[in-house]
Amino acid sequence: MIYDKYMGKHAISVTLDADNLTWLKGRAGAAGLRSVSELLDQLVSAARQSGHVGPSRSVVGTIDIDSSDPLLDGADRAVRYLFESSLGRPLMVKESQPEYGRRSRSPKARRG
Repeated sequence: MIYDKYMGKHAISVTLDADNLTWLKGRAGAAGLRSVSELLDQLVSAARQSGHVGPSRSVVGTIDIDSSDPLLDGADRAVRYLFESSLGRPLMVKESQPEYGRRSRSPKARRG
């Protein structure tokens, strides 16, 4: 039997937070996919193929704490210094206009 990749697809309804939907649309566009549905299908397929099921995995043992600084006092100072020094840098913000296409100017109506 020849497998048609669209043969087993079914429409469903998914309710997402606005931020999550915006993120999905951006990811789909960045990946060059046709739709959010295609991205969701790929994400679910990858999750299924990974073989990881059940609750999230623990991060225990993934971080090494310096034995000379067990209370992270030095880390706290380092992060505070980086944060404070970042506040002193100039910040340039530029908002761009959405590019929906050019607006044509309509001729002004004559009064009279």
